[in-house]
Amino acid sequence: VQLQASGGGLVQAGGSLRLSCTASGRTFSNYAMGWFRQAPGKERELVAAISWNAVNIRYADSVKDRFTISRDNAKNTVLLQMNSLKPEDTAVYYCAADYSPVGRVRNDPKEYDYWGQGTLVTVSS
Repeated sequence: VQLQASGGGLVQAGGSLRLSCTASGRTFSNYAMGWFRQAPGKERELVAAISWNAVNIRYADSVKDRFTISRDNAKNTVLLQMNSLKPEDTAVYYCAADYSPVGRVRNDPKEYDYWGQGTLVTVSS
């Protein structure tokens, strides 16, 4: 699976951004999708993940009620709508695919098989 992430940028605190990740190469609906982020000097962490059928969705506590993950299997796309952004959301955001036709979602980035190139989100105070 090849993943292409886009939508990052510079935004003021309280603003919104929408990240998009488009997949190609394999059957998108066989994969759970995750958005991860990595800030300078920190480990990569799960932001949100969604199962192939969107039944199972998971968010990091720090983004609950502010971020929404969604997917469109017909368009091979997963989105991350980010609202009420905070300076601590500043990071490089990555989309990733985890082969999972059974509908699970996982937190550990080591479990994900394919990664996009990352898109930088900068939130100014």
